[in-house]
Amino acid sequence: MPMTQTVLDTAVQHPDRPAIVGEDGALTYGQLVEDSARVFAAVHSLHAAQEAPPAPAPETGGIPITAMSVESAFQTARVLVGLSGFHAVSATIDPRWPLEHRVDVVLHTGIGLVITDEEDLAPALRARGWTGMVVGLAEFLTLVEEAGDTGGALEQPAVRDGEEPFLLLFSSGTTSNPKGFLKTRRQYRANAAISTAHLEPLPGVATLAPGPVSYSLTLYAVVECMVSGGSAHVADSFDPWTIGRRIEEEGITRIVAVPAVVRTLTDAARRDPQRFRGLELVVTGGANLPASIRDGLAELLPDVRLISYYGAAEIGFIGDSRAGDGTLISIYDGVEASIRDEAGDDVPTGELGTLWILADACSDGYLAGTTDEVLVGPDGWATVHDQGRLVDSRLELVGRAGDIAITGGHKVALTEVERAFDSVPGLGAVCAVALPDEALGRVVALVVEDTEDSAATKESLRAHASAHLAPQFVPRRWYTVSALPRTVGGKIRREATAALVEAGEAERL
Repeated sequence: MPMTQTVLDTAVQHPDRPAIVGEDGALTYGQLVEDSARVFAAVHSLHAAQEAPPAPAPETGGIPITAMSVESAFQTARVLVGLSGFHAVSATIDPRWPLEHRVDVVLHTGIGLVITDEEDLAPALRARGWTGMVVGLAEFLTLVEEAGDTGGALEQPAVRDGEEPFLLLFSSGTTSNPKGFLKTRRQYRANAAISTAHLEPLPGVATLAPGPVSYSLTLYAVVECMVSGGSAHVADSFDPWTIGRRIEEEGITRIVAVPAVVRTLTDAARRDPQRFRGLELVVTGGANLPASIRDGLAELLPDVRLISYYGAAEIGFIGDSRAGDGTLISIYDGVEASIRDEAGDDVPTGELGTLWILADACSDGYLAGTTDEVLVGPDGWATVHDQGRLVDSRLELVGRAGDIAITGGHKVALTEVERAFDSVPGLGAVCAVALPDEALGRVVALVVEDTEDSAATKESLRAHASAHLAPQFVPRRWYTVSALPRTVGGKIRREATAALVEAGEAERL
């Protein structure tokens, strides 16, 4: 069912059910419908007031684009959901992205209105000749409150045509200029149908999705709750000191979060397990979930189930794993997978190659103004260049193309090297990298983040690697650093780690 139809129906049948709940506000379903009309009225007036608005990306079909770039997860979710029932395209820009990235995505996609609580964006956009409008969050909220006060009837949210785009998303924003892509309502309905069938965002269920709504994982969690008539509880960031209280007081039974948050959730449950007794399900995104995270959660909260799903924002949900380290992924019904070589031919079963996906939820392609990279091939199959193999009809992922190293003629998956060290007690985070070598061309090195608890030595690490890895996968060099380079979302940056080693800024063991 279309999200807007569910919101409208739930507002009638369960008007007092929480729809969106955050640290700085809350809306019931009954309030959400009224608030949506006011949000759109405010946004529409701001676009209409522009004398020479930027032309939105051609792929939008001329629909004006409104972007949120604020710290508040509640306000971001409120606006995105509020605009979904109208002739509008919404986007989220992470305020923690480098300023250059934020400016580029606005200019290259034709965003006409930016709502922000950051002071650096407006002058930077003006300096680049942008003709759109930047509005402070406080000013915008005042306009929302005043909308309709003159007595005129406000346009109400309604189900719209499935081919109409309504979300502008970005693939990245940390190491390169983000690639933009649109989601039509039809594509998102297909995506939500898979999520509803497998990830349990059921009617009335209270889901906590901590983290910026600019993360596709958080944004998808909010949307799937609205599609099912559930309650989306959001947080600007994950706070381990208050998470237990929110779970208990707000009746949270389901959490959607990145793996790092799941690990911290386990630590919070260890301090105060009684507050977590109502929790039933944890859903985490990303492949290759460390087994230590699953085992830790099972030890502290044995009645809580954990689903680790794999997907790509451009393509949608692809499959999930419910045991072990998430290496083997069961592909969802309605999604097809193919492993191909560089020539585009299918590789034999069990061999490594590039993953291609055929799914109804896939976007049509990247916006031409943001990249010339191809997402969807002529046959309708799509790839984000993840590498993997098919094993017994299940998918085994090993990372992106940059996660594969050729050393001594062998193809080595660096993620598989890293997974081998997950069971070493007290060992900090690790990152496997490929470094130049005169004899072999490239060699595998392991960079370890130093911790107080780690007693690992070069000898013990090499012995562990030899016992758990094929010879060509065993690192030939070993380094430590005080902190591994990470993205704003907490993911380790492999290229930056290799550059740090090559610059002599890591200690060699």
